[in-house]
Amino acid sequence: MASHIHKKIFFRFRSVACLALAMTICACAGASRPPQAGAPRGANGQPYPVLIPDSPDRKQSVLAAWASLAQNSTAKPELQPVTGTVRSLPTANSNSLYLPKVTEKPVMTEEETRESLRRFISAETQLVGAKLPELSLTLRTELADGTKRARYEQRPFAYPLRGGYGILEISFLTDRRITQIYSTCLPDVEKYRRAVNTLAPVIKSADDAAKAVRGKAFTFADDAGNTQNVTISANDTLTVRELVIYPLLRENTLELHLAWEIVYAQTNSSSKAVYLDAVSGEILSAVTVPIPSAQGSGGSLQADEELHGTGR
Repeated sequence: MASHIHKKIFFRFRSVACLALAMTICACAGASRPPQAGAPRGANGQPYPVLIPDSPDRKQSVLAAWASLAQNSTAKPELQPVTGTVRSLPTANSNSLYLPKVTEKPVMTEEETRESLRRFISAETQLVGAKLPELSLTLRTELADGTKRARYEQRPFAYPLRGGYGILEISFLTDRRITQIYSTCLPDVEKYRRAVNTLAPVIKSADDAAKAVRGKAFTFADDAGNTQNVTISANDTLTVRELVIYPLLRENTLELHLAWEIVYAQTNSSSKAVYLDAVSGEILSAVTVPIPSAQGSGGSLQADEELHGTGR
C-alpha cells in the first residue's frame, strides 16, 4: 500500500516538474525572441537601435525624491517623457529650494558655488537623471536679471550625445535659491552602456558618410518655425564631424541611434547639422547651427540643437 502511494506521489511530482520545465522553456524562448525580420542590425549583428522604454516606476521614484526634497508641498514638477527627468519646477516651489550651504559667508565664491552644485547633484541623482561622474560642467553664466546658471553635459557613452539629450541646467540666485531645473539626461545608463558602446557603423568612414548623404532630401524648421525641404547636391559643402548617439522619441520609447554628424553648408545660407544613421543610412534629423560651428571638429552642436529643436 505504501509503495503504491509512493508511486502516485512520484508520478504527480514528475508531472508538475515537467510542466514547470515546459513553462520555463517557453518563457526563455519568448525573452530571447529575435527582432522582427527586416529590422536593422549593427555591423556586429547586434539588435538596433538600442531602446530605452518608458518606466512608470522610474517616474514614481523621481516624484518620491521630489516630495522628500520639497517637503510640505503638493505641487509636482513637470517631467520629461520616457526619461522622467525634471523638465521644469512648479512655480509654487520657486522660493523653497536651496543649493547646499558650503560656507558661512553671505555670497559664495566661484569654487564654493561649484562645490555646492556638485553636492546638490550627488544628493539628487534621481531628479537630474545622471550621476556626478557622468557630467561635465560646460557653462557657468549670469543672466541679465541676476539669475546664475550652470550647464552640464552628460557623457555616459563612448560617443557624445546629441539631439538635445544629456543636458542638465540648474538656475539659482546669489542666496542659493534654486529657481529652475531642466534635465534631458539619460537615467540608468549602466543598463545600456555596453549595448551602445559596442554599436558598430555599417557606414564605416567619414568619406562613406559624405557619399551616402549626397542626393538625400530632408526637412528642417528654420528660425521662423517654417518647414523647409532641402536636397543635398553634389556641389554642396559637407564636413563630416564625428560619430554620435542620436536619441529619437517614438511613442513611449527612446531609440538610441548611432549617427554621423555632418555639417552641410549652402552659399548665403546658415549651416545645417545633418544626422545620418550610421546603420540604416536614414537621415534622422537636421538642425540649424551657427556658421562658426561648421569649422573643424572641436565644437559642440548640442546647445544649438536644444535651442532650435530637431527637424524630421
